Amino acid sequence: MIAVLGLIAGVVAGLWLEPTVPTELQPYLPIAVVAALDALFGGLRAKLDGIFDDRVFVVSFLSNVVVAALIVFLGDQLGVGSQLSTGVVVVLGIRIFSNAAAIRRHVFRA
Repeated sequence: MIAVLGLIAGVVAGLWLEPTVPTELQPYLPIAVVAALDALFGGLRAKLDGIFDDRVFVVSFLSNVVVAALIVFLGDQLGVGSQLSTGVVVVLGIRIFSNAAAIRRHVFRA
């Protein structure tokens, strides 16, 4: 319940405050969102499997976002930022869909 209230408060604050992302950080935002979604789907899968650990979830969430951002940053420094961004999105997308399939199998028993 606390997480749901925090989510609602965050959405309301975001809509009310209308934050902006600095232009130098804008290439990293979509990658951070995909990395965060990967951690969320992994956490939901772990919860349904009965092996959820909040510390593992927080570390996974933060490390996914930081590692994905570092890969994109490295790609920008090497001049291949868009290729590495695509690679990160593909890998995390595969993980998201894998977790979504496991969640679907668990929920619908199919």
